[in-house]
Amino acid sequence: MNSALQILQKYWGYSNFREPQEQIIQSVLEDKDTLALMPTGGGKSICFQVPALCREGVCIVVSPLIALMKDQVYQLKRRNIAAEAIYTGMHYKEIDRILDNCIYGGVKLLYLSPERLLSELAQQRIAQMKVNLLAVDEAHCISQWGYDFRPPYLQIADIRALHPKVPILALTATATKEVEKDIQEKLKFTAKNVFRTSHARANLAYVVLQEEAKENKLLQMVQKIKGSTIIYVRNRKKTKDLALFLQQKGEKADFYHAGLSSEERNRKQEDWINNKTRIIVSTNAFGMGIDKPDVRLVAHIDLPDSLEAYFQEAGRAGRDGEKAYAALLYCESDKFNLERSYEQSFPPFSFIQQVYRALGSYFQLAVGAGQGQSYDFDLVDFTKKFSLDIVKTHTALKILEQEGWIVLTEAVFVPSQFTILVNKDELFSYQLEHLNYDKILKALLRTTQGSFLHYTKIKEQGLAKALNMDIATLKKALLKMQQDKIIDYIPQKDKPQIVFTKERTSADNLTIDHEQYEFRKQRYRYRTKAAIRYAEHIQCRSQQLLEYLDEENAPTCGVCDVCLGRHEDKLSQEELNNYREKIRALLQNQPSTLKLLIENFTPKRQKKVLKVIEYLVSEGIIEQQADELKWR
Repeated sequence: MNSALQILQKYWGYSNFREPQEQIIQSVLEDKDTLALMPTGGGKSICFQVPALCREGVCIVVSPLIALMKDQVYQLKRRNIAAEAIYTGMHYKEIDRILDNCIYGGVKLLYLSPERLLSELAQQRIAQMKVNLLAVDEAHCISQWGYDFRPPYLQIADIRALHPKVPILALTATATKEVEKDIQEKLKFTAKNVFRTSHARANLAYVVLQEEAKENKLLQMVQKIKGSTIIYVRNRKKTKDLALFLQQKGEKADFYHAGLSSEERNRKQEDWINNKTRIIVSTNAFGMGIDKPDVRLVAHIDLPDSLEAYFQEAGRAGRDGEKAYAALLYCESDKFNLERSYEQSFPPFSFIQQVYRALGSYFQLAVGAGQGQSYDFDLVDFTKKFSLDIVKTHTALKILEQEGWIVLTEAVFVPSQFTILVNKDELFSYQLEHLNYDKILKALLRTTQGSFLHYTKIKEQGLAKALNMDIATLKKALLKMQQDKIIDYIPQKDKPQIVFTKERTSADNLTIDHEQYEFRKQRYRYRTKAAIRYAEHIQCRSQQLLEYLDEENAPTCGVCDVCLGRHEDKLSQEELNNYREKIRALLQNQPSTLKLLIENFTPKRQKKVLKVIEYLVSEGIIEQQADELKWR
């Protein structure tokens, strides 16, 4: 077989590995269980893709991110590397075909969501495969100490019994020492073996700006910092509102969230990647797996609920090594909103039971049924139908997921597919007897290949246009031919999926591990407090992030807002709020000159008060008319 470097050069065109890719790959090729901790954009996928090609057999890659799996398979196929992905929402026959190809067809990388990996069908076929590596991406999901715990990850190690000599490679961008230890224990490493690179990014300036008028400040930033920009917000409505605001100010901006159709998401993503759109305003649904190195600014309008999530999202800036900025716009209400989110994230058990009972009714699922089944899921429709609060319901669903009752996936786009169920003679007879379907069948045969042998993807919209037929009529015809057992037609899916990982039980018999529930509650509280401290504490931003990720004695970065001396007077968030309230009380009833206003404070505080007044004027909170200051 070719060496790792030869494979890198042949398929990726790189002359050398980045640090520490080569050492990680060598460790894997020596059959050592390996944990790789590498920052966002550090080239983690190379660490399992290259060794997969160095040996006979297939590498099984476990990932919870369907969009990332699909993107990596697409990129591998473009490099003429045989890769496939199996995830929630796919048809049984398509899964069956892919698994067979992994045994007999030369597939080199098989991507699986964790719940699919653990299915009986997958385990039976994996036992027959020649597996050369088990790669676990987003490995922090295995640890309840981490920020994105997913129960199916706990069972990944069970697969090792099928191929006990095959090494495991676990990868993640963010892990504290607790999570690092947990990953190795849960995946049953034969020996501790960790490659940890520093998360420090010398080219990335972390900035926290205390801002009330966030939109105006953001506009100033995007006008000043040229190049591709990602702006993260918490809710879907805000993505559209903020993008519209920027458009009205002359910026090439667009919005993105998981509620858009796959066509819209793909178009918006491609326009941004190809620089037709400069600024994308998004929820955290955007950016995972997108390899765009020239992002100059990642801005957060809302405070994330964990520093791990913030670090990953901010890390999408400056992957090309050039100067870039990660800016957090923060105000006092963000702290209140995050604390309220904490309360909403842990609803009472009675409400969790109510949501679980409603799920059974929504899918008309009998008690004792449903295990392993996946269903299209529309959260808005679900909450309207049962008069449930949408935020509380979403958190209840996440708890049911963490307790192992369901899996809730992101929106999954599975294109329409069909296969012909009869032989050519029978098909010809059907065409003669059903002349109104004849031209449709001819068009299907003309525009696809192999439909007598396996499922073939079709695009109804393009087909309807070619046939000069409206799409509703075409779909009706396809369904009728399916009813006649001439074809098997699987319409496209484009919605999130719910998978019942256990058979449905009655809501009264629903159980959760209350001890673990309390533990997760404490960990969530710890993470939100750390996020608030990052925003409010006057300490080098990079140093704070690195210390949180257990990089001890981290140096100051020299380029963040703190290191550049923007907080020389050590004006804390608490002081800012206190001075602001007193200034408001003094100005609300009547205007004042600057001199008279300053004299209301002791001499030793006047320098800081002046800074607060300057800030309030710049934000438009205080209006300056001639020599007088007035509270708006």
